Amino acid sequence: MTTPRPETLAKLTPVLTKRWLSPDAWQIGTYEQLDGYAALRKALKAHPDDLIQLIKDSGLRGRGGAGFPTGLKWGFIPQGDGKPHYLVVNADEGEPGTCKDLPLMTHDPHALVEGVIIASYAIRANRAYIYIRGEAVHAARRLRNAVQEAYDKGYLGRNILRSGYDLELVVHSGAGAYICGEETALLDSLEGFRGQPRLRPPFPATHGLYASPTVVNNVGTIASVPPIVLGGADWWKTMGTEKSSGPMIYSLSGRIVNPGQFECSMGVTLRELLELAGGMQPGHNLRFWTPGGSSTPLLAAEHLDVPLDFEGVAAAGSILGTTATQIFSDQDCPVYATYRWLEFYHHESCGKCTPCREGNYWMVRVYRRILAGQGTHEDLDTLLDTCDNILGRSFCGLGDGATSSVTSSLKYFKQDYLDYIEGRTAPKLSDKQLVGAH
Repeated sequence: MTTPRPETLAKLTPVLTKRWLSPDAWQIGTYEQLDGYAALRKALKAHPDDLIQLIKDSGLRGRGGAGFPTGLKWGFIPQGDGKPHYLVVNADEGEPGTCKDLPLMTHDPHALVEGVIIASYAIRANRAYIYIRGEAVHAARRLRNAVQEAYDKGYLGRNILRSGYDLELVVHSGAGAYICGEETALLDSLEGFRGQPRLRPPFPATHGLYASPTVVNNVGTIASVPPIVLGGADWWKTMGTEKSSGPMIYSLSGRIVNPGQFECSMGVTLRELLELAGGMQPGHNLRFWTPGGSSTPLLAAEHLDVPLDFEGVAAAGSILGTTATQIFSDQDCPVYATYRWLEFYHHESCGKCTPCREGNYWMVRVYRRILAGQGTHEDLDTLLDTCDNILGRSFCGLGDGATSSVTSSLKYFKQDYLDYIEGRTAPKLSDKQLVGAH
């Protein structure tokens, strides 16, 4: 186990995670003692347009994967249109390796609740929803308890803190469908329909929940709002990089000594994160990793010093995504890892569009054939051709994400595929598991 150097420890910037280890951090009393709801009091004295401008000035970008500028998204909401406005928080975290929103809601749910109130006030919404994944039972209980505490203290409901502003907040548990992490599928599910993505345009900013103007933001994005209101845009920009401001929670898992959440200034490198996590497990050497979850292209050991911000990761040929950093060693197989991820995307495809529904179905079978020692060289061309027919042609981003590990693993680890096909690597799947792969 390595001991982090002082300069590496300085990369840790606990903002969203600063209360996680406090006793009873999820209770309103603890939260109020540690700056809780001070930002709300400050925000309610400001004009909503000034709050939107503050978020724009901070450079805050969405923490759900796409990295879209948050203040810009809020500014898209038309004002004076006579329609109800809605804020919807996407808490449907469910991608393999992604685990930053659930601990945030479990350990510090009031940070999200306060962020919801401020964001709703800024976009002139009087009703907000938190859509949480159905399996997240413990986090949902904590969140519902926090919402009730906020109602009891007058932070929610009618005439909040005697400001004249009203807000109702509903915590809604979904049915555990990964597709509902896509914002328009989430909106359909929230309305009581089957969770499937909508055709865009029109966009949620004008035709969202119940065909009304709606902002959909990730948990980490909304939880970042109170510290920005308290500290200011300039303070927020002292962390991170010029185009990727603020801290980010990096979720490290896999072949490392201390897996967990590490909140660092954006632009930290994997080399530094590994140092903070105690290094690779004994006997393991880094071989490949995901910078932002299973839907982002794989990176290799040669990318240890890539800045983990939106621009740095994109320049390396991947996507920052949800900063779910899964670490694999020289004892792991990139072909098998890609197969397991594809099984997930095949299972979670809503089936609405042909490229994703059929493409993932057939790619899973090709992988089963390769891993059973019955693959051919033509299978590799088939995989790339199938990815080409999915990428940019599926109805939403699920199809695009499914192709990421396929194309990137073939780019960096083609020899591993050839070793299965040409018999140098023993099959990982049996004939029984091969049923239906032909």
